[in-house]
Amino acid sequence: MTEYPSALLEKAVNEFSRLPGVGRKTALRFCLHLLKLPTTESDELGRTIINLRNGIQRCEICCNLSDSSRCSICTDNSRDKSIVCIVESVRDVLAIENTTQFRGVYHVLGGVISPMEGIGPTDLSLPQLELRAAKNLISEFILALPATLEGDTTSYYIFKKLSSISPASFSTIARGVAIGDELEYTDEVTLGRSILNRTPYQSR
Repeated sequence: MTEYPSALLEKAVNEFSRLPGVGRKTALRFCLHLLKLPTTESDELGRTIINLRNGIQRCEICCNLSDSSRCSICTDNSRDKSIVCIVESVRDVLAIENTTQFRGVYHVLGGVISPMEGIGPTDLSLPQLELRAAKNLISEFILALPATLEGDTTSYYIFKKLSSISPASFSTIARGVAIGDELEYTDEVTLGRSILNRTPYQSR
């Protein structure tokens, strides 16, 4: 016997509960709330989700999320495109942008090297990064990766890879960010100061 009075409701609860941090009780509340909405509002939500999934792209330059082939940061002429901040995820771009302390551009790797999780260099957006480095238009690469073993391993790999093809300097954000912390969970003041007070990267 089904747990719910409707197979459609059960299917919707199952789908919502697949979202991060959403349990079945919360998923059920979402579904019941949607059923109370006017049809026009629930239809608009559905269309928005479909458009998000089908319409969003990866910037061909930095691999950030974008509505077109190039993101709004890469096409912003007021940004200093000679300074590239290398981050793990789109969430890190949002976190740094919220500090309003950085006016360079980004490169989103899409992860960090983690053999335990089966993530290697070929799983990251390194070819696009190497292409940017090879053009010799970059004066500084900022390694703004998590203060974890995986983040440090990735930083070292990128440093060794890019330093052989680019004369750019390398720096890392100041350790105002605690060891083991993810950038997206760091408060804006601390993260902003870490960007401003970055230090030269020392390879190990």
